[in-house]
This record gives sequence, C-alpha cells and structure tokens, in this order.
Amino acid sequence: MKNKHLKRMATSLTIALFALITLSAAYSGEEAMQAVYTRDSGNNMSATLVMTLTNSRGSTRERSIQQFRQTDESGEKKIMFFLAPSDVKDTSFLSYSYSDGRNDDQWIYLPALRRVKRVASDKKNDSFMGSDFTYDDMGTRHPSADTHTVIRTETLDGRKCLVVESIPKAVNPTYAKTLAWVVEDEWIGLKKEFYLSNGTVGKKLEIESYEKTDGIWVITDMTMSNVDKGSSTRIQMLDVTFNNDLKDSVFTERQMKIGPRV
Repeated sequence: MKNKHLKRMATSLTIALFALITLSAAYSGEEAMQAVYTRDSGNNMSATLVMTLTNSRGSTRERSIQQFRQTDESGEKKIMFFLAPSDVKDTSFLSYSYSDGRNDDQWIYLPALRRVKRVASDKKNDSFMGSDFTYDDMGTRHPSADTHTVIRTETLDGRKCLVVESIPKAVNPTYAKTLAWVVEDEWIGLKKEFYLSNGTVGKKLEIESYEKTDGIWVITDMTMSNVDKGSSTRIQMLDVTFNNDLKDSVFTERQMKIGPRV
C-alpha cells in the first residue's frame, strides 16, 4: 500500500514537472524578447508625459514633456520636448533606434548653450535629465544585444508571465544581467530587475498600468527605482494618439531647437 502511494506521488510529481517544463518551453527566451521588440506600436504616436522624480528623502519634482514617436522598417525615432518647469523648459531629446541592431544614436538640445550635443556611447548609462532612467533606458534595446533564457513562469498581477533572463554580450556591461517578467501573448514587460556583478539588484522597473488604445497596447504608468540611492522616477503617459500626420522633419536636430510646434 505504501509503495503504491509513493508511486502515485512520484507520478504526480513527474507530470507536474513535465507540465512546467513544457509551459516554459512554449517560447524560447529569444522568441519572447523578439516578440516584445516587434509588438505592434503603431506607425507613429504622440503623448504627453508627466515625469515625477522622488529622492531618498521623499521630496518630489514634476516635469511635463511632449513626446512624438515614429516607427518604420528601419527602426524607431523618438523626440521629447520638456515643457516645464522652468529649469528644464525648452530642453529636447532625440533618439534613433535601429532594427538592424546598431547602437542607438541620441542627441540632447540644451537651450542655455543653444546647441545640440550628441550623447557619446560612454555616456549612455548616465542619468537622463537627473532621473533614475539612463540614456540607454530611453532608447529601444535590440534583442541581439543579449542572450535570453526563459528560466521559469510566474503569475504577476493575475497575468501569466515568462521570466526571461538576459545576459549582455558586451564586455564589462553596467549590469551583469536583467530579469524581465513578460506577459505571454501580450508581450508586455510587467517588471524588470537590473542585477549588478555582485548579484544584487541595482534598480528595477515596474509597470503600474497598461491599456489598449486604437487596438495597440500602451504602457501608461511606469516607475524606475534605484535600489542603492533609494530614489525613483515615475512616468505617466497621457493623451496618447496614434497614426498622426507627422513629417520626417519632426525628428531632426532643427526641430529640437524649434520645439514641439509640429
């Protein structure tokens, strides 16, 4: 009797383990991250962003931003115009991300200097405008930059997620690896943890909400937290519209100086 009970337990464990392995193997890490990268984001988009910076003492600063984005077969172009407060007003940021895996090209316009500066490759991990996001975070990381593995599945906020470990191919990366919680079949990342070389989490990105607008999934509320500094930056996306009549000239250094009059 005891042996039959043990056999049933062993069989149940084997079935459960097989089901878990099968579920995890439904998509490879490469497939999952490629699906995130190629998720339909519309030909172009405009939105108003509210960026809230919170320091370790709990003090907050709020910034208002107008953003435009355009996507085609060559990649993604994004321009951001800071509208308020006065210390950042008229600053603008332009980013080109390439579908062939080349490194992003990025520029920032500083009104006090009245000139556009290219963001050097060795500055991509600097803070973006004093926030907890880096310049690299503001671009679109190509899946080919990392090696991806699905390490498990989890339910997060009631949604079935693939937990994908991504290890950079670059030598001496800022973060040794990341873990991303990706909603299967919607291909939205709900959470991302950035690990330092000592195995601790340096920062984490959490998606508070996302919704469909014109049939396209849009992340409307996200927070990046710096674990070491105890600071965080929240970005809320408002007034999102797609398929606007945007000209290529919007995504240029000249437009950075002109401002959001498109």
